[in-house]
Order: sequence, then structure tokens, then C-alpha cells
Amino acid sequence: MAGWGSFYRGEGLEEEEEEQQEEEEGSEAVADQRVSGRDSLIFLVDASKAMFESDGEAETPFDMTIQCIRTVYTSKIISSDRDLLSVVFYGTENNKNSADFKHVYVLQELDNPGAKRVLELDQYRGDEGRALFRESFGHSADYSLGEALWACSNLFSDVRVRLSHKRIMLFTNEDDPHANDSAKAKLARTRAGDLRDTGIILDLMHLKKPGGFDISLFYRDIINVAEDEDLGIHPKESEKLEHLMKKVRAKETRKRALVRLNLHLGKDVVLSVGVYNLIQKAYKPLPVKLYRETNEPVKIKTRMFSGKTGSLLLPSDTKRAQTYGKRQIVLEKEETEELKQFDSPGLFLIGFKPLSMLKQHHHIRCSQFIYPEESLVRGSTTLFNALLIRCLERAMMMLCRYTPRRNVPPRFVALVPQEEELDEQKVQMAPPGFHLIFLPYADDKRNVDFTENVPASQEQVDKMKEIIQKLRFKYRADSFENPVLQQHFRNLEALALDMMEPEQAEDLTMPKSEQMSHRLGNLVDEFKQLVYPPDYNPEGKAVKRKQASDDQTEKRPKVEVSKDELRSHVQKGTLGKLTVSVLKDACRFLRLRCGSKKQELVDALTEYFNKC
Repeated sequence: MAGWGSFYRGEGLEEEEEEQQEEEEGSEAVADQRVSGRDSLIFLVDASKAMFESDGEAETPFDMTIQCIRTVYTSKIISSDRDLLSVVFYGTENNKNSADFKHVYVLQELDNPGAKRVLELDQYRGDEGRALFRESFGHSADYSLGEALWACSNLFSDVRVRLSHKRIMLFTNEDDPHANDSAKAKLARTRAGDLRDTGIILDLMHLKKPGGFDISLFYRDIINVAEDEDLGIHPKESEKLEHLMKKVRAKETRKRALVRLNLHLGKDVVLSVGVYNLIQKAYKPLPVKLYRETNEPVKIKTRMFSGKTGSLLLPSDTKRAQTYGKRQIVLEKEETEELKQFDSPGLFLIGFKPLSMLKQHHHIRCSQFIYPEESLVRGSTTLFNALLIRCLERAMMMLCRYTPRRNVPPRFVALVPQEEELDEQKVQMAPPGFHLIFLPYADDKRNVDFTENVPASQEQVDKMKEIIQKLRFKYRADSFENPVLQQHFRNLEALALDMMEPEQAEDLTMPKSEQMSHRLGNLVDEFKQLVYPPDYNPEGKAVKRKQASDDQTEKRPKVEVSKDELRSHVQKGTLGKLTVSVLKDACRFLRLRCGSKKQELVDALTEYFNKC
């Protein structure tokens, strides 16, 4: 479960630097909100008898569907509870919808997901749920898929809030529902076309059917694809819940661009691209402050008052200032905004370089991904694909200057090409496009002195190679969930659904010690004999260091700047030009207690020398 807002923040110096960088780059972490509104999703479920039949001990297609919908509900409750969800059955004996269409039953209107809705879905799981469904709704084969799509369209129309993304997921194991009724088949195709014209995406989540599911019989003309999705229909039907969930997860969340901008290849050659995050760190959801009397959310408002008169200050009454050389330089709001504007937004090509010139130590932060965007410049997809194929053939990368927005400093980036990858079921595993790799500036590089280590012998190296070979396995990032996050979400789910106790999350990051020992055999003991001395005892107590006696004076750190030079900097107001490490050493030398931020160090030194 990824994509939740940040919760914890680090307290160390490096984390502070990262936070400051994130504040400067601000909306790079915010999706493109040109189309504002809420996401909406309708689960349209086939309720005919065929959906309730199974082969032996396998789950019925209907059970798989309900479990899948339930998982999406619980995920939405935690990650994005403002989204609107709905469940509609078709092929029922009873009907319930605003247009009074027969054999169409709206179980849940488009609304926010909640615990009551999840509990309602749980009633129709298993053998007891199957009997309850038959008693409550019944089954009928005389349904019209076109009317079911019409009912879904009415649900979107009845919503009073603005919808940015409208999608219908159709779950069925019948590949030709109107084989003997051409009128109903024509109506379904017409309604599917109407949905396409109004911007409603219709996805097919086809399930296992005896003899196979043939999409070409009916659904190839029904399903429409979103503009940002190349693979609309997965040819192979879902036999297991895992495969069904994989398809639903790929479709349920809209792919939002961080920013859309132009890629300038020359003076007159421009194409438009969207910038995306393929990987984003998942945090626990932000806590919400509630008023203890009514449990209503509390809004935080900040107001500024004059320290002298106590009167309320308006935004026009405040200004920003910077102290330089004992002089306070006051800046207007327009001036501060102008100072932040470095360049017009966009990607500007500098040149091409071989991929071999990009090294691992150039990594400075998580990469982004660019994909063609037709909304700004028509024909961008064709030019983008030609450029991608050529870079892949020649193993070249593009060097560019990248400015995501006007108030963000430009960065040098490398655009690394990636070829599309599909799995055995023709599901996209890796999209075609360019990875946007941020390159370090000269100021970002650090010279670290490493102590000289004792070189290993060839025999020791060969033995370690054997150990590594035995413990190798194919790593996939999506196979390992964050155990802390997963347990947190299970706890929330247990509270929301009034469960007796939360389900325990499996920690997949723990090493499988028994399996590893079985694979290695005697290799570990052989390696120890080669590396450690004969009398080495790993469980022995470590020898304690001698503590310094009380009469020994504390060794002060070596300071690069003398006390007189520090006093001179204070008088001139140029302490801020010194690095943080130099200021820290000076504070430790003078035994000053202060924070780790640069301004706190400068204030402590200034106060010290003003008193002297």
C-alpha cells in the first residue's frame, strides 16, 4: 500500500537538509492538479449463476470479486477516503436503480468508503453469503448490459461534487452475454460509446470460464482505454485472486503527472512530456487533530500580532529581511519571488553521452520518469518514441537542464532510456520512456578519507564467492512490504471494522535463517577458519576501554579559524560565510551549548563575542 502522506520526519542534520531541499522543490512532490476533483470508481459485477459456480475446491468467481472489491475498499479508507466508490450488480432477479432498469441492483451508491460498506460486502462471502445473495437478489439471465452501463452513467451524473476521474470496472466470466439477442448487443455497444464520449473509462476484469474467455466475441468493441494507458485489455483471464488484484491495482489509481512541460531538442524542435514518480516512499497517514468534545476535525489558523502594540498584523504589514554586515536588508514580497525565479520551466537538451559514463556514485536522489504528453504539443508521442528507440539502439543517454517550475533552481539531469517489458500474461511490467536521473553539482561531492584495510587473500575471496552464490535469489521490490506500515494499517482496519484483534502482518524482511543454513552447509565454518584467528571467540566479552582519569583534561577539537578571526567575522557580520562544520568546531572549542542549525550556531557565537 503506497502513496500515503508523510508522517514521521528525521531529526538529524542530513534529514534537516533533505527537508530544506523538499521545501525548495515544493510542488515537485505534488501531482499535476489541472483537473481538480475527486476520483470515482464503480464496480459493476455480473451476478448470474455462472459467477457462483467453481471447479472443485477453487473459489467461485463471485467470491474472488467480492474479496477484491473489499481489499480496494479497505485500501481506499486508509489511503484516500475522499474517493467515491460504488457497487452495482447486474443479472439479478430484483432491481434497484434510479431509472428502474430490470435486473440491475445498485447495492451501494457513489460515496466515500467506510466500515459499514465493508461489513455489508462481507455478508456475501462464502457459502452462507451465497445463500443470502440468492435469497436477497436472486439470479436472472434476461439482463441487458447496456442498461447496466446506463445505470452506472446515472450514478456519475447524480453526484453533486466535481469528479476528475470516472471509471467502471466490469467483473464477469461470460464472454458473449448477448449472443442470441442482437438488439441488446447493439444497445451495449452504443452505451459503451456514450461512456467513452463523456470521459468514463470502462475496464474489463474477466474471470476464468470453462473453455476459456474469448474477448473478440463481444468485449473488444465495448472496453475503452484511458489516454495514459497503452494496455487496456489483458488477454488472459484471472484464475486466482492474486492475478485479479494485480490487474485491479494497476487500474484503480489514476496516474497523475508531477508536472507537464516541454522538452526542447533545439530552437524549433519541441515535444511535451509528463514527469512521474515510479517509486515514492510510503509513510504512515498524517494524524488528524480532533476537538475532544465533538470529535470534529480542528482547523489550524496562524495569525501574527505586533510585539509592541499587540494589534493584528495583515500580510501587507509584514516584510522579509536578511541581516548582512550588521545591516538589516528589507525585501518586498515581489522581490523575494523574483529572486526565486531562475529559468523558464522545461527540459533543455545539452547533448548526448554514452550510458557507460553514468556511474553509480552519481546517484543523489530518487529518479523520476518521463512519458510523452499529447495535451501540450501534438505529435509528441511519435517523436518521443523515435528518440527512445534511437537512444536504446546506440546505448546513449541525454544530458538536459531541468527546471520543473519557475521558483525552483535548475538541475542537470540524465535521461536514461528504458524499453517496455511485458510478463507472460502480456501485463506491462516496465513502461517505455526515460528515467530522469538527477546529477550532482560540484558542491554535492564530498572527499572522504578512508582508512587502509587489510587486503583479503584470494582463497578468502573465492570462499566468499561460494557463499554469495549459494544465497542468491531473484529480488523484486513489490515482493517485500513495509512491516511497520502493514501492521499499522491492519490496526486501523481492526478499529474501523470492530474486529476483536488486528491481523498480524508477516515481516518478509526477516532473513530465513534455517533455509540459509541448509543452503550454506559448512561454508560459513570454512570461511571463519580462513578469516579469523584460531583463538577467536565471537561470543566472548569485548575488552573495555580504559576510561580517562578525572585529572586528565578534555581534548578540545582543532579549530580551523582562530578566536581573533572569529571575533573579526562577528564584527563584520560575515559569520554566515563559514561552513557549518567550522562553526560547530568553534562552538565546541568555546564550550557553547546550541543547536545544530547554522543560524543557531551563528547566534551563539555572536552572543558570546558581544559579551566579551
